[in-house]
Amino acid sequence: MGSTRLKDEEKAEKKAEAKEEKAAKPSEAKHEKHEEKREEKKEPKREERKRELKTIVRMINTDLDGELPLRRALRGIKGISHAIANAICTASGYDPKMKLNSLNENDIAKIEEVIRNPEKFGVPVWSLNRRRDIESGMDVHLSGQDLEIAKRFDIQRLVDAKTYRGVRHMLGLPARGQRTRSSFRKGRVVGVIRKSVRIVQQEAGKEAKPEEKK
Repeated sequence: MGSTRLKDEEKAEKKAEAKEEKAAKPSEAKHEKHEEKREEKKEPKREERKRELKTIVRMINTDLDGELPLRRALRGIKGISHAIANAICTASGYDPKMKLNSLNENDIAKIEEVIRNPEKFGVPVWSLNRRRDIESGMDVHLSGQDLEIAKRFDIQRLVDAKTYRGVRHMLGLPARGQRTRSSFRKGRVVGVIRKSVRIVQQEAGKEAKPEEKK
């Protein structure tokens, strides 16, 4: 009798353990699914943070606002106007209204290549800012620091040749026929003295001369 009772108790304990295991398994599975969902939710948040941090995009040695549309952001580069920005977007195959920070490194490299050599990608020659270059004779489009350096060399060549424009640049005066009576009255330009003040100064000078002779 005692042995049968022990066997019954063992069977009851095994059944209870089995029930506990079955009850624990679905809870663990639910916990795992919950963790997976959390991880899935975390991943897009990390990507969003990365995009938020990418507010400044470096292109052609210039810091551009990544939150602006591509067409408008490109105009932050010196030498790129509204027309050439549209032409670059069309030649590179990107939507002009898409934000700059949505582009990856390969896309940015492609756009930089189009900016440096627009004529190779079908941009019309008449839209380039340096046609028939004096040294090379080629049609090129300069932007960023290249444009600034070329401008300095052009002004220095005019100064060395002592042309009218070169002399005006050397004196710091306008070189395109602007009026100078009311404008450009800064720097080396001497201010106008009123007639009344001039008369007072002349009289003071005349009085000072006889006193010196005495």
